[in-house]
Amino acid sequence: MKVFSAGVILFSCFLAMFEISAASLENNATSKINNTIPLAPGYGSLGYKMAAAGSYKLPPLGNAPDGKILDEQGRENSLHDIYEGKYTLLSFIYSNCKDVNGCPLASYVFYKLKAEMKTDPVLASKLRLASLSFDPEHDSPEVMRLYGANFKFAGDKGEWRFLTTSSLSALEPILQDYNQDIQREMSVNGEETGDISHILRVFLIDPKLKIRNIYSLGFLHPDLIITDIKTLILEDDSYKIASNENTEKDNHLVPILSVPGDDKSGYETGDYVTRSKSISARRGAKADLLALAKNPPLGLPAVPEPETNRLTTEKIELGRRLFFDRRLSFNDTFSCAICHIPEQGFANNELAMAIGIEGRSHRRNSPTLYNVAYNTSLFHDGREQTLEQQIWGPLLAHNEMSNPSIGHVINKIKQMPDYKGLFEKAFDGGGVNMRNLGRALADYQRTLVSADSSFDRWYFGKQEGALSKKAQRGFQIFTGKGRCSSCHTISEDHALFTDNKLHNTGIGYNEAMGIKPVTERVVLAPGVFVEVDSAILDSVGEKKAADTGLYEITQNPDDRWKYKTPSLRNISLTAPYMHNGSLQTLYDVVSFYNKGGVKNKLLDPLITPLGLSEQEQSDLVSFLKALTGSNVDMLVSDAFDAPIGDLTNSDPNWAHDGANN
Repeated sequence: MKVFSAGVILFSCFLAMFEISAASLENNATSKINNTIPLAPGYGSLGYKMAAAGSYKLPPLGNAPDGKILDEQGRENSLHDIYEGKYTLLSFIYSNCKDVNGCPLASYVFYKLKAEMKTDPVLASKLRLASLSFDPEHDSPEVMRLYGANFKFAGDKGEWRFLTTSSLSALEPILQDYNQDIQREMSVNGEETGDISHILRVFLIDPKLKIRNIYSLGFLHPDLIITDIKTLILEDDSYKIASNENTEKDNHLVPILSVPGDDKSGYETGDYVTRSKSISARRGAKADLLALAKNPPLGLPAVPEPETNRLTTEKIELGRRLFFDRRLSFNDTFSCAICHIPEQGFANNELAMAIGIEGRSHRRNSPTLYNVAYNTSLFHDGREQTLEQQIWGPLLAHNEMSNPSIGHVINKIKQMPDYKGLFEKAFDGGGVNMRNLGRALADYQRTLVSADSSFDRWYFGKQEGALSKKAQRGFQIFTGKGRCSSCHTISEDHALFTDNKLHNTGIGYNEAMGIKPVTERVVLAPGVFVEVDSAILDSVGEKKAADTGLYEITQNPDDRWKYKTPSLRNISLTAPYMHNGSLQTLYDVVSFYNKGGVKNKLLDPLITPLGLSEQEQSDLVSFLKALTGSNVDMLVSDAFDAPIGDLTNSDPNWAHDGANN
C-alpha cells in the first residue's frame, strides 16, 4: 500500500488544484512538480476551434481486442463485456505514476469527462470510462477501488470502471494486442524501482467493439473526445442535433428514440420520403428501474409507494414481463404495450383514439404512462385511484383486451410455464391472484419516471445555459400571461405539471354537440389533399359513442365534459392531444387555449381567451418542447429488451388458436 498511497496523494493534489480552477493548475502546477516540464494541452483550454460534431468521420481502426480482467470487487470479467452497450474510453494507467503528462493526465481528462456527464445526460447514457492498470502486482482490485474513490467529486452521473488483472501473465496478451509497450525501470544494482515507462494512449471503442480513435499526449483533451463521441452517436441515427440559442454550443444532442417505427411526420408535404425502421434493428438494454424509482431524476419528488406494495426488483421485473405479454388478452394478440407504445411516449402517436382487440374502437386517446406514479386518479375520467386496481379495466373491457372474467386471466397465467415460480418469488411465496397481478403491473408502471429535462436543469438545477432564451420567454408566458401553471402546476422543488383535477375545456362539449366543419381535409398521398363533405365521412364511419367525461362516474350534471389535467412532461412525445386525440400538434393546443377553448355553460372559469401573439405562442411551444426528460431513451431501450410473450406449444391456448395445425 505504500506505493499506492504515494500515487493517490500525488493525484489528489492535482484534483484539489483543479477544483480551485484549471487556471491555477496551469500557472502553478509546473512549479510545484517540475519546473522544466510544460503541461500537456489536456490540462487547459484547447487553443483552437474544433470541427463541429458530425462534420467529419471516424472510420474503424480495427477490432478492439478482448482479455480477462478483474473489476473493483475482484470479479473476473472480460474487456468485451465491459465495453458492451456503450462507447468506451480505455486508458492504461498505474496508480503510482509520477509523470504529470502520463497516467495523471489520462485520469484528469477522464475526471473532466465524468464531470461533463453530470450536466449532459446523453453523454452519461452513452459513454463509459475504463482505467486498466499496467501494474497488477501492486494495483489489486482493492487498490483500484480506492484509487477510483479519489474522483468522487466529479459526481455520480456516468460510469467509470477501475480494472486490473490477476497477474502479469494475464496482462501481457492484452498489452500486446493493444500495442502497449512498457518498460520497468531498474536501479543501478539491477532491482526494479517500481516505476513504469510507457507511451500514453487512450482508445475510443464503439459498442460494436471497433476502435474508432486513439489519443496520444498531444490530442488527449476532453473537448476533442466529447466532439468525437457526439460524432459517433450521430452516426447511429438515435440522436439528432438541436440548437440552443442561449449557449455557444449549438450542437447538443436530443434523443429521438421516441418516434413511431414508421414515422409519418411531414407526410402532408410533397417531398415526403418514407423512413420506416426495421423492427430487427431495435436493440434494447435492461435498465435498473428500481434504482431509477428510488432516486427519481431532477424535477420529480419521491415516487409514492403504498404500504402494501413497496417496490422490489422482483415485482418490477414481473410487472415488466406482464406489461409486454400479448397472451394476457383473450386471443393472445394484445398487450398493454400495444396501446402504450414505449417509443411513442408510452402513448400512441398514430391513432387519435385507441383500438383494442380485433380492431374494436375506443372512445378515448391512449394516455402516456410517463410519471403515472404521481397520478392521484387514473383514466381520462378519473374513475380509478390506484394503479393496482386500474389494470383490471383494460384487461376486462370488451374493446380492449376482452377477457371474460378475472378468474379467466388468473387461471390462464397459472398455466403459462414461463411464469412458474415468478409470482412466488416476487410475493414471498404468494401465487398468481388478482391482488398480486395488479401489484406487479403497478410496480413496473411506477418506475416509468422521466425528468431532468432542459427546463429542470435550468430551473431546479440552476444551470444558466440549459434552456434556450426562446424557451425561457415561453416559461414566462406559461407562468404569467398564459396562466398555464394554474392547472399544470410547478412546486418549489419539483414540478408534476398537473393539478390532478378534472376540467371542462369545451373539447368534450364540442364533440357531444356534433360541432364540426362542413368539409374536412383528407390526405390521399404526400402533398395531395381533397376536401370531403363531413356528412359523407359520417356516413361511412362508425358513429362515435357518447362521452360525457366525469359525469359518467358521478352522475352530477355539473361534471359533464370534465377530463383530467394531463402532465406536460414529455409532451412533445405524446401527440395527438386532448382526451379524444383531436388536436395534432402543440401549436394546435396552444392556439385552442389562446382562443379560450369552446364556450359552453359549464366551461371551466379558468379557460378564457389569452390574447397571445404569434411570437408568444411560438415561445410557449418551445418551452413545452423543453420538458422532455433526459432518460426517455433509457426507458425505451429497457422496453425493447423486454420479452413479448410469444405463444408456444406449452401455452394453454396453443390448440385453441390453431397454432399446431
